[in-house]
Amino acid sequence: MLRRVLGLGAAVLLSSFAVFLVPFVSPGDPVRSLLRARMDIGAADEATVQAYAEQFGLHDPMLVQFGRWLGRFATGDMGISHISGTPVADQVLPAIGVTLSLAGSALLVAIVASILLGVASATRAGQWPDRLITSITHALIAIPEYALAPLLVLLFAVRFSLLPSAGFDSPASLVLPVFILALRPISFFTVAVRSGVCQALDSEHVLAARARGLSSTHALVRHVVPHGLLPLWTMVGVWFAGLLGGSVIVEVIFAIPGMGRLIFDSIVDADIPVAQGGVVVVVACAVVVTGIVDLVHKISDPNVRIGVRHG
Repeated sequence: MLRRVLGLGAAVLLSSFAVFLVPFVSPGDPVRSLLRARMDIGAADEATVQAYAEQFGLHDPMLVQFGRWLGRFATGDMGISHISGTPVADQVLPAIGVTLSLAGSALLVAIVASILLGVASATRAGQWPDRLITSITHALIAIPEYALAPLLVLLFAVRFSLLPSAGFDSPASLVLPVFILALRPISFFTVAVRSGVCQALDSEHVLAARARGLSSTHALVRHVVPHGLLPLWTMVGVWFAGLLGGSVIVEVIFAIPGMGRLIFDSIVDADIPVAQGGVVVVVACAVVVTGIVDLVHKISDPNVRIGVRHG
């Protein structure tokens, strides 16, 4: 656990440094770029550039600037937006809450649906339900969100007026974006659950339980499903991190004020402090969630528990 925590901390630190380097590796003078975005002027005179750089310490060595920026970030000071002039934290924190709720809802839907579909497919392997579920999940993998989202909006919001076409102000407005974000995880999760359950059905301890007179339903609930879900938990953390960063298209299409849209708008507007703060917060959340899921997976693995007891 200690090695895992240190590794996660190193991942956040390296990611933060990579994000901090963006203005320095971009074409042009970073000081002039920041000044142009902040003051909305075509070209600043040399005196203005030097004064701005001196005020914010932009002439200091890069590592000194990074240490100063990281220290402020650790205390909750993410800087000031170059566009709005407001603290970055006032924009990032509400946005990450929206994205976490959106991604969490999509992941929960994907987990529940994939468990039901995967178990149904595995227990009827080779039969028509298995072939139907496998065909549908493979087809959903190939459908991108940017193609499916407008189609569902036209169908359910415009044609039948059943759901809102945009916004984040009611439970109904979450249905379409959550469904679209959950489709691809459902496809991959279902394949993983089916594979795990099929392996568990053929395992020796399940066969032994059946030989002792345990019914097929009890064997499925007590032995097969817990072991069959182990491959799923290895994917949950990675997919949650992917949903946090990959919700940009869905948030833009449905006008959801989440982190994806905030980072997208900040990049378009060259608002570097907001983009940096948003990306670092997303990375930190993804790393923390991935670490928690990995720990839960290790605890839930019976082989790990047996090894701990014997150790």
